[in-house]
This record gives sequence, structure tokens and C-alpha cells, in this order.
Amino acid sequence: MATALTDKLSRLVKEMRGQARITESNVQDMLREVRMALLEADVALPVVRDFIARVKEKAMGQEVMGSLSPGQALVGIVSKELAVTMGEGVSDINLAAQPPAVILMAGLQGAGKTTTTAKLAKHLIEKRKKKVLTVSGDVYRPAAIEQLKVVTKQAGAEWFPSAPDQKPADIARAALDYAKRHFFDVLLVDTAGRLAIDEALMNEIKELHAILKPVETLFVVDAMQGQDAVNTARAFKEALPLTGIILTKTDGDSRGGAALSVRQITGAPIKFAGTSEKLDGLEVFDAERHAGRILGMGDIVALVEQMASGVNMAEAQKLAAKIKSGDGFDLNDFLSQLQQMKNMGGLSSLLDKLPAQMAAKAGAIDMDKAEKDIKRKEGIIQSMTPLERRKPDLIKATRKRRIAAGSGVHVQEVNRLLNEFEQMQGMMKKMKGSGMMKMMKRMGGMKGMPKF
Repeated sequence: MATALTDKLSRLVKEMRGQARITESNVQDMLREVRMALLEADVALPVVRDFIARVKEKAMGQEVMGSLSPGQALVGIVSKELAVTMGEGVSDINLAAQPPAVILMAGLQGAGKTTTTAKLAKHLIEKRKKKVLTVSGDVYRPAAIEQLKVVTKQAGAEWFPSAPDQKPADIARAALDYAKRHFFDVLLVDTAGRLAIDEALMNEIKELHAILKPVETLFVVDAMQGQDAVNTARAFKEALPLTGIILTKTDGDSRGGAALSVRQITGAPIKFAGTSEKLDGLEVFDAERHAGRILGMGDIVALVEQMASGVNMAEAQKLAAKIKSGDGFDLNDFLSQLQQMKNMGGLSSLLDKLPAQMAAKAGAIDMDKAEKDIKRKEGIIQSMTPLERRKPDLIKATRKRRIAAGSGVHVQEVNRLLNEFEQMQGMMKKMKGSGMMKMMKRMGGMKGMPKF
């Protein structure tokens, strides 16, 4: 996200590296570039003006610490003001209400409201341990109700049935009554959207708000909308008392402007960001960490969290025990490692959270090709018998041909995988009794790590 903005600001730091102090001249040069970068990133002009004025005021007269260059000092100021523009820190979802806490989802058609409703349901179930009911008030879009039914089931929540011939107000009353009688903690209401703002849409959602009296009214906005997001946000703000924003499609080819503009226009905090099409692709939005990503500093905290959530600790402990004992690292273990990589969201998702310089080096790798390669390896191993996975030495020419045919690849691909496996197996044997084992022993004292 916001690659162009990241590139420009990273380049500015390098250009200012040789300058000894902050002056009006180099501040003006930097702010000119920042202004252009923000406008190119589709940030609204009023937001850009306010942002530049704040940075200039903070930068002039700024004392530079001995260990910092002027470029680093200015990027520190820009980073802080980016975080302020997007809302400073984390704004948690409010569930402090007599159950059920009603959450109303608002936004235009195509912003991803229905999928985001299911993502939020999954988040509330897994992270907040809530009993969640969803309902669709979208009686206009073909298959909208059925779509919510499918994704709700995938998220592990319960779905309240509605039909296209019902009035949204009647659906809302019936769902609220059902949620109260069946002791649900949260009711998520997916509303209708339009391709553009119109009076009928706004009147309908105002009526739903009056009936449901939601504890949260969340505005779902497509991060790829750019300048249009500002007009949409303003219209919804005038119609509804918005309490928060969810940015969707932040992993797409967006220029980052919506994240900076919508918060300032609505005055509502950004609470979540959609990071993938998967139902677990919803992150609690942290303005400071997001500012770090835009400035090319990466988001190492999010990277660690993503890796931790994707790692199966039982499998990790099993592998660690094998390394310790020196017992055979087999193709089942190799397959487990490949699957854990997929569970972490894939290579491109991890790359997005690396600092710019590291990501640039890793970016030389064709990520699509690398991810296809992982899937191909997975297919090859899954075409083997349980005995072949435990004893790869058994795999000779005839077996290789059968495995290749079963996984739809050439025999050379099977040979390549077996060679890679042998290299990894050799590395695992060397780790036994080495300094690496001592390091793992020390890590054993850490929470959640296996003890040796």
C-alpha cells in the first residue's frame, strides 16, 4: 500500500543525509516533495494543506539530536504527523452496551461491506469471545443475502434469514428481537449500498439507525477509491453519527490517500483495515504502525503477530524435538513447513510488512512465482504415499514417474524437490549439538517455546 508515497519519502531521507542541520531551505524542499507525494497518493487537498502546515511548524526550530541527520529528524516529524492525521494509536471497537451490542455497517456498493461484516464477526468471535449474529438488510443487490449467509457460516457466526421482498426496517426489528431472545452479544447489520450517494439510500440507513440505536456505526470504505472516498465519507458523516471507519482492500494497488483523508473528513477513527480476501484478513488499525509502513519503516510488530498466529505451536515443538534427538526430518515435516508458510498469509503478505530496504531486496524475487512453487511442492508431497514421505530413500525412478503424474508435473520437478529436501535434512543434522541448539535452549525459557 502507498508504494509511491513510501518511495518518495525514502528518497528524500537519502537526499538530505549529507546536510548538517535543518534549515528553512531544506524544510521547504522536503515539504514540496511531501506535498507532491501526498497529492499523487490521492490525499484530499484540504488534508494536505493542514498536514504540511503542521509539519512545517514542528520542523522549524527543531533541534537535531547528535545521532540523527536532518533527514531522519524530519522523517520523525512526518511520521508523527501522519499518525496524528490517521488518528493516533489504536481505537478499539466499543461493545459497552446492554447485549446485543448492535453494529451498523454503512458504505457504498462494492466497498466490501458484506465480506467485512463476516471478517468482523470472525474477529469478535476469536479475539473477543463473543456470540455473534449477522443479518442482511440489502434487499436490492442480487444474492447479497445469500452471500452474507455463506461468509457468516465460514466465519463461525450465526446468520439471521431475510428475504428480498421484506422491508429493511422490518428485517432490522426482527433480527434485533431474535438477538435479544437468544442472548447474542453482538448483532452485525449489513446494509444496502449504491453505486453513488442518493437520497433513498441515506433515508433508509437513517431509519435503520433510529430503529437499531447501534453502539457502533462503521463506515466501510474502499482504500482504492482515492479522492472519491472523501466525498462519500462527507455524505455519510452528514447522514449518520459515524463512530469508526474500516478501510478495505489496503493490500491492493491503492495509493494510500483514503487512509489519510477519510479520518480527517469524518472525525471518526479508523478501527480496522482489510488486508486480504480471506476472512482472517482484518487488522486492528494502529495509526503509528501504519505511518511506519507508509514511510518505508515496515511494521515488524504486525509481521511478528502474523507469523505467531500462523504458526502451529504443537508442530513447531514436534520439529524442535526431532532436531534435538537427531531423528529423521522427513517429508511430512517438510510439508508442514510449507503449509505453515501458507497459513501466515503467503510471501507477499509478509513482504508488505518489511522495512522498505529489506523489501526492495526481497522484491527482486518474483513473489507470484515463489508462491506457485510452494503450491507445486505441496502437491508433489501430497502425491506420495505415507511410507514414501517417511522414507524418501525409497523413491526411485518408477515411483518418481507415478508421483509426477499424480501431481501434474515433470519428473525433473520431483527430483528438484527431493534435492531441496536432502539439503534441508543435512542442515537439520548439522544443527544437532551445534550453537544453534544452545540458542534454541535459551529460547526454551520464553513463553510458548519448547523447553529442551
